[in-house]
Amino acid sequence: MAYKFEVYKDKAGETRFRFRASNGEIMFGSEGYKAKASAIAAIESIKKHAPDADVVEE
Repeated sequence: MAYKFEVYKDKAGETRFRFRASNGEIMFGSEGYKAKASAIAAIESIKKHAPDADVVEE
């Protein structure tokens, strides 16, 4: 299994996504979006910008 984003509707009817690792474990999930297109746009933004993201300890 490869890494993947899963897009789904939550109980409130909002669109969310989660990111699964290659072992099937959920690594993170999103907030709820009213429009599916907004969730897809967020995924595309993560895919575009995440490789350069810094890790910051707070």
